[in-house]
Amino acid sequence: MYFSWERHLPTASGSELYTQDKVFTFNTVEIKVEPSFKVRNGAPMSIICHADISKSADFQLKYNFTIFKDRRLVFMTVSDTGDARYEVPVAKSSDTGDYQCTVKADKKTGSSDPVHVWVTGMTKPTLTADKRDVLEGEVVKLRCELPEEEPPLQFCFRKIKTNSTPRETCVPEPYTNFSVLEVSVEEGDNILQFDCFGRRNVKLEWEDSAHSNKTLVTVREPFIKPTLTTVPSSNVTEGDQIQFECSTVVVRMHDIEIILQKNKSILNSVQDKKLLRYSTVATLEDSGEYLCKVEQGGASKTTKLNVVVSELFPKPTLVASMTKLDKNKELILNCSINGFQKANFSIIRKNANGDIPLKNSQTLKMRVNVNDTGSYTCKAEVKGIVKESKPVRINVYAPVSKPTLSVAGGLPEVVLGKPLQLICHSVMGTPPKTFRFYKGDDVEKIVINDTYATFLDENIRLNDQRGYRCDARNNHSSGVKTSDILNVTVVVPVRDASLGSVPYGEVEDGSEIAFLCSVKEGSLPILFRFFKKTDNEVLLFEKIEHRDRAMWHKETMKRQDTGTYYCVASNRANVDVRSQPITISVILAAWKKGVVAALVLITIAGAGALALWWFLRKKKKAKGPSMEMSGSALAANLTSEKLARQPNDGDYYSDSMENRHSRISGHPDAT
Repeated sequence: MYFSWERHLPTASGSELYTQDKVFTFNTVEIKVEPSFKVRNGAPMSIICHADISKSADFQLKYNFTIFKDRRLVFMTVSDTGDARYEVPVAKSSDTGDYQCTVKADKKTGSSDPVHVWVTGMTKPTLTADKRDVLEGEVVKLRCELPEEEPPLQFCFRKIKTNSTPRETCVPEPYTNFSVLEVSVEEGDNILQFDCFGRRNVKLEWEDSAHSNKTLVTVREPFIKPTLTTVPSSNVTEGDQIQFECSTVVVRMHDIEIILQKNKSILNSVQDKKLLRYSTVATLEDSGEYLCKVEQGGASKTTKLNVVVSELFPKPTLVASMTKLDKNKELILNCSINGFQKANFSIIRKNANGDIPLKNSQTLKMRVNVNDTGSYTCKAEVKGIVKESKPVRINVYAPVSKPTLSVAGGLPEVVLGKPLQLICHSVMGTPPKTFRFYKGDDVEKIVINDTYATFLDENIRLNDQRGYRCDARNNHSSGVKTSDILNVTVVVPVRDASLGSVPYGEVEDGSEIAFLCSVKEGSLPILFRFFKKTDNEVLLFEKIEHRDRAMWHKETMKRQDTGTYYCVASNRANVDVRSQPITISVILAAWKKGVVAALVLITIAGAGALALWWFLRKKKKAKGPSMEMSGSALAANLTSEKLARQPNDGDYYSDSMENRHSRISGHPDAT
């Protein structure tokens, strides 16, 4: 950048000459740090800003220096030279940062590149505690402070016990230069020492301060470790009365609590008392480790004691005369203790809704029913100790009833090619039951179920005449019950239906016709249905026959009966088989053809008479009145003659017309 002052100089010719002076420019602006860019905490430090300027002449400039740290203003000065010095007599870690300098002269500005300065090391923190004498379970509040440092910081507190590794807890503090931590005093903390140190992150590197002063805290016990004893001793026998006593000595009674527990189950507890008592009748389950725990505030102390309970008598044993027996048989249950006879016995039946006492005795005799199936146990009591035997399962069986064998569909028949499903059902009897299916004398399938079983026979043959049967049995001693033999009819679907007629193809109007529908095979009876094919299928006739064919006679055929006919056959297999269609044409009868021929001849004769009359009339007009009259009379005579001869002439034309009609319609007699 350039800046200049211009002045005008006169010339010999009287003109002015422009000259330039006081022109300057910034070459560079840079920052230097003394003694170095890495300064030890507590040492002096100087930030020097130097402006290198080029000038057109030797003239004086005023320089405005501004020094920034992390883009915040920290120093300003005005100088006649190109240097400015920012003195830091005692460098602190908070002076670490990026420094940059800006210089202004007249209207020009120059800036340096940022330079990072690292003040290594941190000041020593101070640690204070709110208490110097505490009880176990109380809380000590510690405060660690770095007054000369700037956040974010991290404070680490250390709890130091004699002959143990210090326990360290670190707390981040993003906005303050101090931290407060509450420390619980635990059991066994007699004499404690605490210290702390600070930590900060510089360019992704952690830097720790020196450790603070050590603070000593004396700890006193609020109560002594409890004492746990049993009366009479820790070795007892089932049925003995055993008493637990747990006691302690406390400094103050307020909020003291004593708890007795076994296997994490609390047996008893007292509050604001120094002694706990707990009594019970000893059982084998009472053997194990007991724990007495005293708590007050956050302090707790425990004592353990192992108790062994000897067995007074073993568990009883229940023996059954039989575990599987028939209905109405006698069952004997006997309860005993090995090597021990003096006990109170009771026999019980187990039930989901609660045990059912049967008899307070060592032996039970009973005649059983099916409802007596279940689990049984016995109990023995000695000196208040009750023990129960292992359960014994008793199963009582009723005999199966004679099974019935039926087809799933209802009727005892099956369509050839379709599977046959059979059901064997035994109403009575105790489950489980074993069912066996037979086809002839061969066992096809064995099924175990409660009431019924199913069997699917997929191998049905046309000539399969073997009957089916099934049997059922269970654990009853009566053995097997067999069903009646079931004979199943195999229904053969109809096949290859065909339709014929007499006469075939053509029939005279008013004549009769016979249709015959037949099949190649199929189980009887067979339903035959005759249809005429139209837009809507029209059923003309149906009939059930116990043979492979059916005939339908239609006595009178009319012209509108011309069309296509077919038949459909079906039986119990419910498969419709349709024949190929045949076409029937209804033609005129012979006598009707004669009538038509006579009518045609009469029409021709009438036309001839009219033509003759016209000819005579025209001739009369040409020859005169006499001729016209004679023509009229002739015409009249001819007409009268022809009308009189019509019956004889009609027999002739009728024959001629009949032959002609036969040739048109394709009758076999036509020539």
